[in-house]
Amino acid sequence: MNNPQDNRRKFLKESVATAAGLIMLPGLPGEVLTAPQRLVIENETKTSLAPKAGRIKFAVIGMNHGHIYGQVEATVRGGGELTSFYAKEPDLVAAFAKRYPQAKLAKSEQEILDDKSIQLVLSSAIPDERAPLGIRVMKAGKDYMADKPGITTLEQLAEVRRVQKETKRIYSIMYSERFENKATIKAGELVKAGAIGKVIQTIGLGPHRITPKSRPDWFFDRKRFGGIICDIGSHQFDQFLYFTGSSKADVVASQIGNTNHPQYPNFEDFGDVMLRGDGGVGYIRVDWFTPDGLKSWGDGRLTILGTEGFIEIRKNIDPGGREGGNHLFLTDNKETRYFDCSKETLPYGEQLVNDILNRTETAMTQEHCFLATELALKAQKQAQPIHLKNKS
Repeated sequence: MNNPQDNRRKFLKESVATAAGLIMLPGLPGEVLTAPQRLVIENETKTSLAPKAGRIKFAVIGMNHGHIYGQVEATVRGGGELTSFYAKEPDLVAAFAKRYPQAKLAKSEQEILDDKSIQLVLSSAIPDERAPLGIRVMKAGKDYMADKPGITTLEQLAEVRRVQKETKRIYSIMYSERFENKATIKAGELVKAGAIGKVIQTIGLGPHRITPKSRPDWFFDRKRFGGIICDIGSHQFDQFLYFTGSSKADVVASQIGNTNHPQYPNFEDFGDVMLRGDGGVGYIRVDWFTPDGLKSWGDGRLTILGTEGFIEIRKNIDPGGREGGNHLFLTDNKETRYFDCSKETLPYGEQLVNDILNRTETAMTQEHCFLATELALKAQKQAQPIHLKNKS
């Protein structure tokens, strides 16, 4: 394998670009689709949330994925003040310190856990390290926000649930494909307003580009990242529960495979899942097959089927030619409309800070957070292996 520090640098750089891709530039205003009775609807202008500095103090422990920058920015928008950080890797520390020179480098994890002024800890450590860290954070009397996947085994989930119930701290997982994607935020408003009637099904597609040379060793080790459904599929379970309003759900079927990367025997490059909830049904597909010809790391899509219409979100790119991401199409009994979602606000950070101060659950209920993870872990554990025939 390549030098670990070089891999981490490349992984961090690509991950930052990936996170940024979730909030890319808007489509072209005034553009009309070709089919009859189809038109562009521009949203009313909304001002992005200005930082509400000084409402809480927070720290970072572990930054092995570039998603940490999106986590920090969301918390700052919500009124958090970054005071300190710690990581074991010097190269990751240097990059983070350059981005946030106002924050202090702690001598150890324990220094942050012992600091009574810190109310929240953020982490994008290696996935299998996130839950154990979150347990230590909650036992230290602090709230916690993990990058996804926030938990990688059912055994970890059981312990996290026990400690969270015991300590009454917040264990939040940042499902960024919903919380940090403006088109998905808009879809939530439209569904809540009844724009497509009662939701019947969600279809979530999460393709990614792999770029092997940019990845650290742990990226290819299923025990470290939890498996493809646990990892990148976690977003889709969150969205399924949110849009169908399901509070109970079962995994109907799931399958996983390493179909094209034999050089990484502990890796998975494809997975899909069928779900049945008390509020709707769902289908999820995730993969590492984004071709280099696409001008994005992945054509992330979400389709929400309702009794009176459907919504399709193209999160990162519009193959039809509009620039950037955050594209939303709504079709009802009258017409198809296109929404430019670039001016939508991202409320998660402010909601989480409010929850920390008020001990409420406005950003995401704890049960929703854990149920989305539980479904992902169960789907991963019971997935049938895929064995495709080699073709010459």
